[in-house]
Amino acid sequence: MKLSREESQRQLDRSAAIPNEAIDTSHVPELTEEDFRRGLRGVFYRPVKKPVTMRLDADVIEWLKQDGPGYQTKANSLLRKAMLQSFATRAAAKSSEERQKTAETKIKRHKRAT
Repeated sequence: MKLSREESQRQLDRSAAIPNEAIDTSHVPELTEEDFRRGLRGVFYRPVKKPVTMRLDADVIEWLKQDGPGYQTKANSLLRKAMLQSFATRAAAKSSEERQKTAETKIKRHKRAT
């Protein structure tokens, strides 16, 4: 039976009110470095979906739909890959820019010192 939102919140509140010292964790094994190495990140991550209206070229829509159902998921996946690549490119550029500024600062300091 699924709990109502209110009942779920009440249970969470009751659990949160229990002091850490009162919780018996003796039956829970300690996590090892190996456990962390084998762990997977983001497996249960499900971003919130938001309905949007977009105007796309007809040939793009046709291409997305050519494999049948799931074209919106396909479009979302392609956009997500492009977004993540953009983040990585920006981070690399920022890192490169920071290294360049650091080098320039060192050169200026060296020139002032000599």
